[in-house]
Amino acid sequence: MRLAGLLAAAAAAFSQERFAGSADIGRAVAEAVAARKSPGAVAMAGQPGKVLHRAAYGSRVLVPAREPMTVDTIFDAASLTKVVSTTSAIMRLFEQGRVRVNDPVTAYLPKFQGGKSDITLRHLLTHFSGLRPDLDLKPAWSGYETGIEKALIDNPVAAPGERFIYSDINFILLGEIVRAVSGKPLPEFVSDEVWVPAGMMETRYKPPAALRSRIAPTEYEEGTRTPLRGTVHDETTRFMEGVAGHAGMFTTAADLSRFARLILGGGEIDGKRVFQAATVRKFTEPASPPHHTVIRGLGWDIDSPFSANRGELFPLGSFGHTGFTGTSLWIDPVSRTYAILLANSVHPVRKPPITALRSKVATIVAAHVGISKPGLALTGYNEAMVGVARAAARTGSVSTGLDVLQAEKFARLQGKRVGLITNHTGLSRDGKRNIDLLVAAGVRPAAIFSPEHGIAGKEDHENVGDTKDEATGVPIYSLYRGKDRKPSEQALKDLDVVVFDIQDIGARFYTYMCTLLNAVEVAGKVGVPVLVLDRPNPVTGSRVEGPMIDPAAMSFVGCYSLPLRHGMTLGEIATMANAEKSWGAKLEVVKLEGWQRGDWWDSTGLAWVNPSPNMRSLAAALLYPGIGMLEYSRNYSVGRGTETPFEHIGADWIDGRRLAAYLNGRAIPGLRVYPVKFKPESSNLVGQNVEGVRFVITQREVFSPVQLGVELASALEALHPEKIAFSANLKLIGSQALVDQLAGKAEPRAILQRLQDELAPFLERRGRFLLY
Repeated sequence: MRLAGLLAAAAAAFSQERFAGSADIGRAVAEAVAARKSPGAVAMAGQPGKVLHRAAYGSRVLVPAREPMTVDTIFDAASLTKVVSTTSAIMRLFEQGRVRVNDPVTAYLPKFQGGKSDITLRHLLTHFSGLRPDLDLKPAWSGYETGIEKALIDNPVAAPGERFIYSDINFILLGEIVRAVSGKPLPEFVSDEVWVPAGMMETRYKPPAALRSRIAPTEYEEGTRTPLRGTVHDETTRFMEGVAGHAGMFTTAADLSRFARLILGGGEIDGKRVFQAATVRKFTEPASPPHHTVIRGLGWDIDSPFSANRGELFPLGSFGHTGFTGTSLWIDPVSRTYAILLANSVHPVRKPPITALRSKVATIVAAHVGISKPGLALTGYNEAMVGVARAAARTGSVSTGLDVLQAEKFARLQGKRVGLITNHTGLSRDGKRNIDLLVAAGVRPAAIFSPEHGIAGKEDHENVGDTKDEATGVPIYSLYRGKDRKPSEQALKDLDVVVFDIQDIGARFYTYMCTLLNAVEVAGKVGVPVLVLDRPNPVTGSRVEGPMIDPAAMSFVGCYSLPLRHGMTLGEIATMANAEKSWGAKLEVVKLEGWQRGDWWDSTGLAWVNPSPNMRSLAAALLYPGIGMLEYSRNYSVGRGTETPFEHIGADWIDGRRLAAYLNGRAIPGLRVYPVKFKPESSNLVGQNVEGVRFVITQREVFSPVQLGVELASALEALHPEKIAFSANLKLIGSQALVDQLAGKAEPRAILQRLQDELAPFLERRGRFLLY
């Protein structure tokens, strides 16, 4: 049938809701049908309270006799079973308090892996269990119980949390967990608890013969010329008598529409509550292990190699799933829109996946519902990586707070007694000192205050003395002398305004932040305004990594409730602390211009100046939060006193080759390690020849310094027990729980998952104070 005929047939045969994108959807689907990519399809899109588009295209059946597609066609949903059936059932058990996502599988299936496994329900739901994609089907076997027994003993091919492997075995096990916990088979439990309450009256496993005429057939059954019709297409599920957690569900576009409305309604549809809103949010937010590029919810796909059905305009944070037979569902909570495409593209024989069609339909729907909200990301990592070897970095042109103030000719400071907290990093974009620019504009600082390392950034000891600026003669008062780390109230009372201008590196235990917060606190007490000239976070403002700091661990290297990598600028942190601590300071931030949260330092166009004597590169700044965690161990070197501090570690008790092999074997994303030997000329192990390892960041977008820190600490404890006194590093690590876990040889991936989970309250706090 010609394309025009297909479009006309779809329009004439069915009463359908139409919106601005209907013609484009019809054209895209009809073109795919005409190209024999699928015999037909049903497309549906909508929002709570209204259907935007619903139409059938092409044929439901090609052989033995052609039948037209209808909007009420029942489809073998294939892997949509994973989210609409199994994930939903687990959600129900979860909010009933009968399962926990971080529990080991063995808590519910004691025979799993012989009763000994670190695989959790979270690993199964996100496909990070390490289990293989599917059970072996040869030699042939049969029976639900046989399939479960095979899944229980199948050998993982990767460690839990190590890498993403899309696995049907994960959901076979989850389906059995539903049966074991609820006492009902998965189809019965999910129907009673979810489908029937949601009004999904035509969704079921093993549809009866009476519905056969409405079911879209799939492939020829092996050894016959008869297509499967009403019998599940997935071979493993057929071996398991038609019931499994990964496939076997049959449904219609109308029922999937009700399910999408249920999810968009926060668990409620037509005034009936099926799930609690918090449960829906829990399962549809990112839940995959930290620092991986594949982002999965609990069951749901968010940004992975399988999420092409998101299209190119639904934002990151939307979610969905696909099925092998040609089915797909995508849900966007921002625009409160869903897009459904149901096809039997494997009829009568298997053809390439209809990936392009899925993407086109979702893109058309998103384009016509008008998604518009500041800060939305539309392009995910996995989309951007298609066909390329690496991600391209942005090249920007950033003006610091100092540059902005200079462009204003320092009007805000004219005629005022200014106290300037700064050091050698207080440079304009063209490399001029803030002190000199102020004087040239007629604003002579009344006093200058310097942080750790002094005004020139070269001193590396605990007692930095007072001095004066050689060019201007203005006195410089040290804020890093013994225990005297705050400006005195008297010193600030003599000023009209305190200006802060220092470059930070984005780690909690870098002391310039505490110098700023001390000044804001004292300024609030004496009623002196504070002007923060903001500067970029060089390791981006988009990544946040734990651990959070315990109140008991706070000190000058961790003076505020932050995670180790906070993903904020100092202006944002000062704003946050001033509000949360009720200091009452009259605080103003001169914001950056041209900076985006995802920018690395090399995207800004600004010149790198070593912010402290041992912080000599952007690579060192990125490695620092992880490498610096153990720096208080005096029998261990983080590279101070060498040309590349924080880029390698060593000790006279470390076997470098063995440690490198161990760490490389852990498959830390974005990192490679090789053995080295070096001799520190200062600091720990001065003058000693030591062995160690050097770190090479191969993909910084996926690399996590905190993951490295945890993996490195774990490796040192495994290879050289009790050589590192973790308790001595509590103020740097910040978390007694993490100290105890490292000393107790806990599995690093389990530690990292806990750290990620614990960040939720901070992320909510942080979100209220972001300026960019």
